Amino acid sequence: MPNSPTGSLDRRRFLAVSAGTALAAVALPGCAASVDDGGSSAGNEKTTLTIMSSLSDSDVKAAEKALGMKINLLTQDTTKLNAMLASKNPPDVVQGSGALETPYFAARGLMTELDSYFAESSVLKPSDLDPVNDLWRFDGTKQGAGPRYGMAKDYSQDGMFWYRTDMFDAAELDYPSETDPLSYDEWLDMAKRLTRRRFGKVKVYGLSATGLGNFALLMNMTASAGGSLFAEDLASVDFSSPEARKALNWYMEYARANIGPSVANPNPDGWDWPTYQAGRMAMACDGYWFGGVITGDAKTTEVSRFAPAPQMGGGKRVSPCFGATGYWIPKEAKNKEAAWKFFEWFFGGKPAQDRATGGVGIPSLKSLRPKMPQTTAFQKQAYQVQQQELPYFSVLTFTPYVQSAALEGVLSKVLSNAIKSGTPAGKVADQLNSQMNSQIAQGKEHVG
Repeated sequence: MPNSPTGSLDRRRFLAVSAGTALAAVALPGCAASVDDGGSSAGNEKTTLTIMSSLSDSDVKAAEKALGMKINLLTQDTTKLNAMLASKNPPDVVQGSGALETPYFAARGLMTELDSYFAESSVLKPSDLDPVNDLWRFDGTKQGAGPRYGMAKDYSQDGMFWYRTDMFDAAELDYPSETDPLSYDEWLDMAKRLTRRRFGKVKVYGLSATGLGNFALLMNMTASAGGSLFAEDLASVDFSSPEARKALNWYMEYARANIGPSVANPNPDGWDWPTYQAGRMAMACDGYWFGGVITGDAKTTEVSRFAPAPQMGGGKRVSPCFGATGYWIPKEAKNKEAAWKFFEWFFGGKPAQDRATGGVGIPSLKSLRPKMPQTTAFQKQAYQVQQQELPYFSVLTFTPYVQSAALEGVLSKVLSNAIKSGTPAGKVADQLNSQMNSQIAQGKEHVG
């Protein structure tokens, strides 16, 4: 894995590298016939495929060699993507989050339905698709059903966490169970006992609870308490419900205790890995993918273990995916046949096999699961814990009426102010409901 100029990968760079294709080009297996090629023939060597993605330059070169076409790579930019979609001149392939983006784009008729492509493919067979790919489905009402609009490159159950045994030993704490999840209260107590301060300043975080976003964390906690942040029709949020208040109270206690990064006190390292590697973070709420980073450092690998996702209690055990990062094809894309060739190569060819063996996520094809690394003691422990967690995978439906970044922005602003000012959770819930529901209502007017 290549290093950044500073010598260590930041989270954005790591995800770009892990999302990338293999450096060795391979021939693409036979692809499905296009439902609507929308333009250029994929068999033409001069076909140019425009992809908005975090692929690296070396990934692009590998794709060009394997697919016999030119790749025009665009940097991921939500504002630019929205403008291109509005002008009906979108990229041919777009990288995105199935968990958070599918309902929004599908409800607006901006995504190509891919069921016919999958049905005719000899590479990406519907029967081989991992259930995580249901996050790329939307039936007009809820996520997880209806047409397929994209596919995940790989995934993790992102409520799970990693911990350092050396820090647990120093604090004389028992290691978390590999089978039975902690309660969120137990997790918080552990974090407080693992936090180290010097002259009033935190030197070692006990826990990073929000490595992949605050809204997703609160959705997960509310679900594990037996509730839902969104109303049944997905047209509003309710942070005032007993289940959501329980989650909100937990997060505010975590943030005010100053035992880990939060919206009010972000991690100066930018993401969990540099802090965790340096021995300044005892627990990191990052899914299986984080093991692909840890395994690159022998000393950290020796003291790292994986644990099940904590549960709030009151509902059934849940362990969702917050991302399901993958690709989709816009409805107005000009080169759909070429886009599908990229899909089959990237998701079903050597790039997918290399991602599976690298341990940077659970493969999105069930047939590739046996390739997950199980050689070292570290890999075996992580694999076993992950396999035991799979039955608790669940789909948490996101609203189709507003983009996730908008709700994340409201949450960050309101929570940051509340944590610093000591605002009670009830008032915070009212502020979140008012501001978020206003944005959702405006979005619903556009969808109809």
